[in-house]
Amino acid sequence: MNEPRKSGISRRQFARRAALVSASASIVPAASVFAEPLQAPPAHPNLSPESQAEAEARYQQILSQYGNRFSAEEKTSLREMNLVTQTSLDKVRTFSLENGDAPALYLKPLVEREKKPVPPPTAAPAKKS
Repeated sequence: MNEPRKSGISRRQFARRAALVSASASIVPAASVFAEPLQAPPAHPNLSPESQAEAEARYQQILSQYGNRFSAEEKTSLREMNLVTQTSLDKVRTFSLENGDAPALYLKPLVEREKKPVPPPTAAPAKKS
């Protein structure tokens, strides 16, 4: 019970890192992340001041946790990815959704199989004594 904890990462930390990597991978292809830029980076997207503040807060939070792991170039790239991600987040948040709305996609079996009726149990005949 009083054993020392292992020095590995927890499931929660792993899930956070996996979510961050998958979110950034869906936005920016891996080849473009590691490739050297051939031209000037694209201009910042037009974001509202609130969206810019949220993207900057997310960037600062990432730096506070993992800042010593990034080079200056990676920090610049990370800031750009946060701004691009914020644009997508703003689009998702504008979608109107109510509590009673059904899901857009739901699990439906491809083949519906017929269920065989279960015969009712028969009563055993009474033994004659």
